[in-house]
Amino acid sequence: MAQIDNDKMVMFEERCRKAGLKVTHQRKAIYQTLIESKLHPSADQVYRQIKRSISTISLDTVNRTLQKFNELGLAFTVEGSGEARRYDGNMHDHQHFKCIKCRRIIDFHHGEFDDIDIPPAIAKIYKILRKTVYFEGICDKCK
Repeated sequence: MAQIDNDKMVMFEERCRKAGLKVTHQRKAIYQTLIESKLHPSADQVYRQIKRSISTISLDTVNRTLQKFNELGLAFTVEGSGEARRYDGNMHDHQHFKCIKCRRIIDFHHGEFDDIDIPPAIAKIYKILRKTVYFEGICDKCK
């Protein structure tokens, strides 16, 4: 298993412990695989990657762990259109573009999207936890 940024691992371990989660070898491997990926992988893609080094891991374990990471703010789900859930370990401000042909998800950052105003009627009724911008279209490779 390659070494990842020590600051990210320290933050990961602190968040797990604060939430009462043990920092296991499997959780570390799932987190590392997620944050090293630029593909916004599905649980199945993470599972196939980790299965090479941890033969006893199950798809259910990977799926539940990724969902828990989402709850803890260690990752988030990139919304899609009826496909397998995809995960993103990049917790810095950014937005997504998804190609409707090849299904690639591309990160980009446009600072003006970071602080989109919440309509007062929505803010009055709901507690907004996260704001995201997500574009769909045809990527440069498929165009």
